[in-house]
Amino acid sequence: MAAMRESRPLFARAFERGAGLSQDFPHTEKTKIDPVGEGFLSLMLGKRTTASVLLALAALALCASRSRAQAALLMEEPYGFFGALNPTGHAAIYFERICAETPVRLRRCAAGELGTVISRYQGIDGYDWVAMPLVPYLYSVESASEVPARADRKTVERMRDQYREAHLLSLGESLPSGGFTRGGWTQLVGVVYERRTYAFRFETTPEQDDAFIARMNSGRNRSHFELFLSNCADFARLVLNAYFPGVFRRSVFPDAGITTPKQIAYKLVKYARKHPELQLKVLDVPQIPGYRRRSHSNKSIAESLTTTAYAVPITLVNPYLAGGLFVDYLSRGLFHSIPRRPPVLEPGDLSPLTASVPAAQNPESAGAQAPGAAVQSSAQPQTSRTASSGLREMKVAHE
Repeated sequence: MAAMRESRPLFARAFERGAGLSQDFPHTEKTKIDPVGEGFLSLMLGKRTTASVLLALAALALCASRSRAQAALLMEEPYGFFGALNPTGHAAIYFERICAETPVRLRRCAAGELGTVISRYQGIDGYDWVAMPLVPYLYSVESASEVPARADRKTVERMRDQYREAHLLSLGESLPSGGFTRGGWTQLVGVVYERRTYAFRFETTPEQDDAFIARMNSGRNRSHFELFLSNCADFARLVLNAYFPGVFRRSVFPDAGITTPKQIAYKLVKYARKHPELQLKVLDVPQIPGYRRRSHSNKSIAESLTTTAYAVPITLVNPYLAGGLFVDYLSRGLFHSIPRRPPVLEPGDLSPLTASVPAAQNPESAGAQAPGAAVQSSAQPQTSRTASSGLREMKVAHE
């Protein structure tokens, strides 16, 4: 019994230490009777505090991830006879967070809207740039569920006419549809029936998007189109410079100072490799068959002059010029901005382009697809994000 009495204080002290109580703490009657109660309560409070802190950090991380949005350089392939003469193609910029109040005025997107595509055009009632909602721009319809698997000429013309009558009359009722030598309103809708497109997706911040909206809405939207020095790729270069100042300069080599979509894509991929926080990802937007023959691959100026029928007469007239063009082409023309098998963007699931993807699922380099990247990763399901036209019928005047 004496041994038990002597060992009891040691056991009690160990028990109190395990319960989180200090020997110097003046115990109350309650703690003397039940030392476990207060220690257990302190332990549970500590766990709750830790859980609260972890939940707060998780909420902050979620808000930070949602604050970032997607944008993409759209490099569209050349097509038809004019595309054979000038195989550089077309360039446009897509924004997830920016939508079109009218075709010539921008705003922040509302819930459920999929963003807008902005580019420089020729022959659109004197405007320099026009903004179009993503789904109509690609497919000539307002809902991705209406996109046909194959579309003949009559079907494409009907879809384009219906969308124009509903949303594009503010650009002018007599606006021409366009032709071989001059563009028209058909450039604005149904791009994938004409050609294949590659989307070079990267991340933007709310501050960048808001500054861009203010800049475009306050500027003078009058046509500056010129094929060699103020084309669609020059517009894309200026837009990207607003997000990444000084990166997209006009280059003498290659392309002799002429900006091309392929050149812009090359610079974006090169910049993204040094800045993985852009989370660059390349997506393939396939051409829907039935309306035109398959489009051609994008070429630079030097590449088009040395790898097409232009090469023979240039060599005969001036072999030194031909040699210089070939060296110019070798300097960058062999760089592959497009991976061998990029993920394909389907009309039924535009989330790889429109939805923010967690950093852990993003590829570290262009062209690599992270596991599950094609799965909807936004907190809002893809089916609930309707392809709202984003355009309100308003008669707009030149700014």
